[in-house]
Amino acid sequence: AVVTGAALGVTGAVMQGVTRNPLADPGILGINTGASLAVVLGITYLSMSAASDYIWLALGGAAVTAVFVYLIGSLGHGGATPLKLALAGSATAAALTSFISAVTLTRNDIVDLARDWEIGGVGGGTWDSVRLVAPFLIVGFLACLLSARGLNSLALGDELAAGLGEKVWLTRICAAAGAVVLCGAATAVTGPIGFVGLVVPHACRLLIGVDHRWLIPFSAVTGAALLTAADILGRIVARPAELEVGILTALIGAPVFIAIVRRQKVRAL
Repeated sequence: AVVTGAALGVTGAVMQGVTRNPLADPGILGINTGASLAVVLGITYLSMSAASDYIWLALGGAAVTAVFVYLIGSLGHGGATPLKLALAGSATAAALTSFISAVTLTRNDIVDLARDWEIGGVGGGTWDSVRLVAPFLIVGFLACLLSARGLNSLALGDELAAGLGEKVWLTRICAAAGAVVLCGAATAVTGPIGFVGLVVPHACRLLIGVDHRWLIPFSAVTGAALLTAADILGRIVARPAELEVGILTALIGAPVFIAIVRRQKVRAL
């Protein structure tokens, strides 16, 4: 829970900085779903059942989906605006979810495994799985930290950032790559967990401001705390069973998403 929460918190903060979109989140932009589809295809057709099998599929699915959503959101007048990215991500997530359902419903022998993984939970995580994804998480986190100063410049706009000597394209690629690696690695271990990347950065900005040099590490700590609290709460409220954290984060995140839309009116950061 700690590792996944930290990864998703940082992913959300970086994605919101790269796109200047207050609604950017791995779930809303469809990146979680892309990673999920890749893993479900591996479970269904390649008989994969371990995190060591999932990691490369999840990373590939997350990367392809991120590029696809950005390209779709960039079409038309005005380029990749926050609203267009959110709509492109939501539409892509819906389409990929339909593919996931179509794939799993044709295989009764794996439908339970795929469904349990898709809900998103940390109960099946082990130290072995943490050690497996640790190198990816470290690389992704370092890439995001190295991009922090550049993300501060991007918040001023591409032209002004370039005027300040910032290599806009390099900053975007480095930050986005780090975020995709973090998201893919976390999803490979726990399944798709939504809204952590949306809620955490907004909460952190209220406390420490918008400087990404502080926002990124603070989002890691806050994300870890949030997902750990959700895991503990899920174990308490559903005793003797366990309520998966993916369900709890959706219950928390959906109202926050609506509140952000109403307050921000879908404008850029």
